[in-house]
Amino acid sequence: MCIFWMVRGGRGRETVLCLANRRKRGYTLGMKTAVSIPNELFDQAERLARRTRKSRSRLFSDALREYVTRRSPDKVTEAMDQALAEIGGSTDPFVAAASRRRLEQSEW
Repeated sequence: MCIFWMVRGGRGRETVLCLANRRKRGYTLGMKTAVSIPNELFDQAERLARRTRKSRSRLFSDALREYVTRRSPDKVTEAMDQALAEIGGSTDPFVAAASRRRLEQSEW
């Protein structure tokens, strides 16, 4: 099934696009929103988008996805659990004592 979209081009030309095909190739069919960001940050994002050959939309989406993922308590806990599982538990008394001292000095 294909949903068609009519696009008017220059000189009265019309093009018919299939949205199903466009969805596979494009990146812009998601939610559109406007945000205000400082000019300096925008310029940095522009340079990064050019350097990584990504569209601005893709760059901002990737950045927001990473930001949200990093701040999701469940994701943070999963990442910590995975890291601990990979390194395993230590039975070294020195490591245990040093870890305990470090935790006591940390602000929770």
